[in-house]
Amino acid sequence: MPTTYNVIRRPLITEKGLTVKETQETLVFEVDAKATKTEVKQAVELLFKVRVFDVRTANFAGKERRRGKFSGYRPDWKKAYVRLKAGEKMPEYANNL
Repeated sequence: MPTTYNVIRRPLITEKGLTVKETQETLVFEVDAKATKTEVKQAVELLFKVRVFDVRTANFAGKERRRGKFSGYRPDWKKAYVRLKAGEKMPEYANNL
């Protein structure tokens, strides 16, 4: 079981992520591959001091990458869409963009 600070790896700040943030009050994070929705919800509520309404997750398989004649795979990873309850303030990292 991952600890609170290991559940959320980093925020995903992409064009799609910012659009979802503005229109649906949803934050997007890269999370630990073994983390459950409940663990992600608890981690976000503890770290950012907000109330979470819903969590959706998606698993992504690592892509094959080559460097010359050598090939390998990037690691598998998991993305979480965290929707905040109505009236909650967005965390600072997402407002400064």
